[in-house]
Amino acid sequence: MNGDGFFQHLSVAKWGEIGWATVDTLLMLGASLPLTILFGLPLGVLLFLSAPRQLHAQPVLHGVLAAVVNLLRSVPFIILMIAMIPLTLWIVGTSLGVRGAILPLVVGAAPFYARLVEAALREVDRGVIEASLAMGATTWQLVWRVLLPEALPALVAGATVTAIALIGFTAMGGAIGSGGLGDLAYRDGYLRSHTDVALVTVVLLLILVQALQFVGDRLVARFSRR
Repeated sequence: MNGDGFFQHLSVAKWGEIGWATVDTLLMLGASLPLTILFGLPLGVLLFLSAPRQLHAQPVLHGVLAAVVNLLRSVPFIILMIAMIPLTLWIVGTSLGVRGAILPLVVGAAPFYARLVEAALREVDRGVIEASLAMGATTWQLVWRVLLPEALPALVAGATVTAIALIGFTAMGGAIGSGGLGDLAYRDGYLRSHTDVALVTVVLLLILVQALQFVGDRLVARFSRR
């Protein structure tokens, strides 16, 4: 089969559709990643502080939070998205497209990032924490002036991993109409057997992932030198 035959479905109109699908994927990522960090960061801090042998150890609270986080992390995203359709309809008004995907994306990714935050904070030198407490630092000061600055490279690395996971979530959500490259790959690449369209969407997703990893690595290197 020649090249023209293989790429026979990639008309000008189809390239336009691929472009809009790429924009939708970027919109889903751009909207869900900040919200994921907004909710996942304090959740991770709370998990760290309430853990056994930590400053504000509360076994019951930690156990409940850990159970909820583990439960949400263990549910496959496409199942979570389907299960959340009534809630998404109530809050957003639609379960389809970019708008309908944001809430499930945040609910699916925030617990994932929270665990990464907790792990990053555990790597902070215990001596630094004890020295801050000895100088009279409050819990708020400890978190904002010691824990988060010390763990910043790991937190950025965790955000990068989470962003890449969100790209995967958007691709899976395409199977139930979330829009984006995943939706296009499912409708054209799978249902219509347009292999050329599927190949282009996969390549674009790989490029996006590599770009995110590149930016994340550069940010981690920058903050590590501070």
